[in-house]
Amino acid sequence: MSIAVRPITTADYDAVARITADAYLGAGYFDSVEYPYMQKIMRVGERAAAAHIIVAEREGVVIGSATLAVFGDEWADIALTDELEFRLLVVDPKVQRSGAGRAMVSWILERARADAGIHAVSLTTGDDWQAAHALYRKLGFSRVPSRDWPIPENGKMLRVYRMAL
Repeated sequence: MSIAVRPITTADYDAVARITADAYLGAGYFDSVEYPYMQKIMRVGERAAAAHIIVAEREGVVIGSATLAVFGDEWADIALTDELEFRLLVVDPKVQRSGAGRAMVSWILERARADAGIHAVSLTTGDDWQAAHALYRKLGFSRVPSRDWPIPENGKMLRVYRMAL
C-alpha cells in the first residue's frame, strides 16, 4: 500500500485533529484534550491558516500530518534563520510503523532542498519517543542537545534534531 504526501485540505481537518489528539494522548504527553496546548494544536483550521500542513494518506484515508515553519513564523519553535522546522509530525497510532512518518520526512527534506534559503531541517520530538528518534537518526538527523527545551505545561523535555542539507 503506497503512501501519498500532500498539502492539507479543509476536508482533512477533522482527521488531523483526531490523529493529533490520539498520538499525543497515546504517548502520555497529556492526559486530556483540555490542556491549552492540546486545544491549540487541535484547532487545525487555525493552524492551517498560519502554517503549511501536510498529510500522509493511504488508500484515500489520512493517516498522518506534520506542520512546517520557518524562522519568525507563528508556528516556529526552534527554527534558525536558515532552517525549515517541522513540528507535530503525527501518525495515527493504529497504523504507526506503516512508513507514513518516513514518507512525510522525505517530502519535507525534498521541499527544503528546493528552497535556496534553507540550509537545514530541524525538529523537536518527545524525550521518550524512541521509535521517532530511531527514524530521525536513520534518515540522517543528528541530536542538538543544547537546543532541547521543556513543554511549558508539564516540564517534559523535548529533544531537538537537525540535518544540514
